[in-house]
Amino acid sequence: MERISPRLDVRDLELVLALASSRSTVRAAATLHVTQSAVSRGLLVAEDKLGARLFDRTPRGLVPTPAGERLVGGAGRLLAQLAALESDVVTPAEEPARIRLACECYTAYRWLPSTLVALRQTMPRLEVSLAFEHSGAPVAALTSGAIDVALLTTARPPASIVQRELFSDEIVFVVARNHPLASQKAIDRSALLAHPWIVSTQTPDAERRWFVQRVFGRSRPRVDVLRFPLTEAIVDAARAGMGIAILSEWMASPYAGDGELVVRRLRGRALRRPWRIAFQRDVERSARTFAAAIESAAPRLAG
Repeated sequence: MERISPRLDVRDLELVLALASSRSTVRAAATLHVTQSAVSRGLLVAEDKLGARLFDRTPRGLVPTPAGERLVGGAGRLLAQLAALESDVVTPAEEPARIRLACECYTAYRWLPSTLVALRQTMPRLEVSLAFEHSGAPVAALTSGAIDVALLTTARPPASIVQRELFSDEIVFVVARNHPLASQKAIDRSALLAHPWIVSTQTPDAERRWFVQRVFGRSRPRVDVLRFPLTEAIVDAARAGMGIAILSEWMASPYAGDGELVVRRLRGRALRRPWRIAFQRDVERSARTFAAAIESAAPRLAG
């Protein structure tokens, strides 16, 4: 029987995932702890191995081609299965590995449940349970041992907690189609100050501070803020013309095609929000397996 040897190796898969998440050779290099030139060369090597272009360069950064999307979709699962196999070889215990997970940003709960279902099918020995009650203070829960793993956006755990970068989403603005800002291709900082902001009551304080700092720097603008507990209520308030809904693109994109709403970005600077996984050292192997599985499962940004 003829032996089939894959042309790609683990480093190729890790590089493709980093590029798909960051859309930039510079940011991918930082994630992988290599130089930008090494990332560029690595991408050329991977494309040469496959005989296919994996990314297109666009004004918004690197975007996977159809071939790249297929590779990204499978790369995370393959890396997770390899990590699970290594765990089985090193620690062939019958007891499944169990980790308790909380997310700093509620938007993760939009896609995590279906990801966990798929994870159980491919890695039945890794059991992940969601600890919703610790979403408001995941770092405190991590340090106290109430949870094992957290998905973080802005919170910073102490040095005793292990961290690694995962992917990023983008914060965008949703307004009614008849709103004064709907005719603009992008929204200026000054325009944001002229209209009320519509936000979630579940947004952590650290994330609110991150948003203001990224948009306005050191200044602290005065603005009317409307807060609602549910995404549907935030979107309905925007649809009614009450102001500008501030949402993750993951949450906003399903509503963009209804004809009554438009999604706009900040002019001149994408509000990309990095996501990290943080975990206790005693669950590092299971946490890294979980991280590899979700890297390709999280929603991808639109072009």
